[in-house]
Amino acid sequence: MFNNNWRSLAAASAGLFALVLFPSAAKAQMSVSPLVIEAKAERGQAQGMITISNTSKTPSRIRIYAQPFTYSRDAGFQTLPSSPSDLTKYLQFSPRELTVKPGEIRRVRLISRLAPNLPDGEYRAVVFNETLTESKDSAGNNITLVARIGVTLYVRKGNLSPKLVVDSASFNLEQKQIQLLVRNSGQATVLPSVNWTLRQGQTVVKTGQLDANTVVANSDRNFLLSYPNKDQPALNPGQYQLIGELLWGEDSNKTKLPFNVNITIPTQRAGSQKK
Repeated sequence: MFNNNWRSLAAASAGLFALVLFPSAAKAQMSVSPLVIEAKAERGQAQGMITISNTSKTPSRIRIYAQPFTYSRDAGFQTLPSSPSDLTKYLQFSPRELTVKPGEIRRVRLISRLAPNLPDGEYRAVVFNETLTESKDSAGNNITLVARIGVTLYVRKGNLSPKLVVDSASFNLEQKQIQLLVRNSGQATVLPSVNWTLRQGQTVVKTGQLDANTVVANSDRNFLLSYPNKDQPALNPGQYQLIGELLWGEDSNKTKLPFNVNITIPTQRAGSQKK
């Protein structure tokens, strides 16, 4: 019997994974949960469920498929052609294609069977739920609207844990915002949020919070702090200190990692501004 030790990170999932939705009109027609699932394999096996709801007034045809993925330092979520952490070759799901009637709720079972000779580690896949919806354009021609929503899966073999450190802070010249480089040298993916304060000497310039972002095992990630934004004045060039803490884990037992790093805000020439 498979261990059903899957749990959703529903509270944070909205900011963890970029839903790929084309076009926006199709978004309201399908609801998928959870968006993030993690499991610890017992004897190499684990299983879980994805719930799909059709909230439209017409039937939805859905195709299920999986791909390896990662979160890169700057681009964020990316599918991959292959990966050492690829779970797809050990993942089964049923059904692969289904039609969901209006107001109906269907479930897709996910089963992972890791090979016995696999080393301890974290194995990942994104399961896409792709909806094909028939519609008509303004000229009355039949068109097919395609939307897909991804559920990220993490299956861990062995006793694994994340190991976070704030590497540095810098000014992203393209985005014109402060970014924080977070490194995860552990073997488990983690989803930290950030509380931060920007100071210059004894003066507090700005405080803020950043929702949870994914840092996969053995990788790093730049967190854009969304400061300053387009409605805020540009920062004066000079030396600043970025102080705060990373937080992750369950609400009742959160892990907190304080940080204190220096950051240089460069002189920004008018010609370097984005047009």
